Amino acid sequence: MCLGYPAKVIEIFEDKKALLEYLGVKKMVNIALLKNVSVGDYILIHSGIAIEKIDQKEAEEIEKLFGEVQDANS
Repeated sequence: MCLGYPAKVIEIFEDKKALLEYLGVKKMVNIALLKNVSVGDYILIHSGIAIEKIDQKEAEEIEKLFGEVQDANS
């Protein structure tokens, strides 16, 4: 099973990399697989690679589900 987490693009670099933020954590990832990525977009990340653009609503729904899973395992 693959697990992707949503993150917001906060900066884009010329080398097909972007700085993202998820739950206050910033991480550099490869965005070469996606077209037309802009600052402010939300994308799914898997193993340090951006795999899909999503909208803000979907990102929030995924974050909510992750929270519910974490709460159930506490």
